[in-house]
Amino acid sequence: MDAKPTHEQAQLQLQLFEQRREARLRQARDWFFKNYVFETAEEAMRVAPPGTEGGTLVMMVLGYWDQACAMLNYGLLHEDLYFETNGEFFGVWEIAKTVVPAVRERFQNPHYLENLEKAAKRFEAWSEKRAPGHVAAMRQMMKQMRSQPAKAA
Repeated sequence: MDAKPTHEQAQLQLQLFEQRREARLRQARDWFFKNYVFETAEEAMRVAPPGTEGGTLVMMVLGYWDQACAMLNYGLLHEDLYFETNGEFFGVWEIAKTVVPAVRERFQNPHYLENLEKAAKRFEAWSEKRAPGHVAAMRQMMKQMRSQPAKAA
């Protein structure tokens, strides 16, 4: 993107950031990154089944980031500004992407998390242009973090 962000785009992005700081969503994000660890869709359903606290927290995180990415995909947010100042959505996609095909099939919804997926693919291409190797390094770091047992606070 060559054009600078508009004041309106910056304001909307700041509003999204404020929502991200809401206590319940912070709790959900923290739980998601520490506990939503699985190898298969079946394991993911055991970790956070619908109707449980874990399931609710996962849906809060996925719903928030899919909505934020929808705003990006519809041009309401400035892509470069969004990508320069956000990376968490990409980490969320990296975790969720292995179960998305099964969820799409199970619920007959080929569009489930489609906005998150589209934004993550663009982010990956954008990152590789600006900082080759960055995405691979992020994936490696996430893999290491997720393979270590969670430490008590």
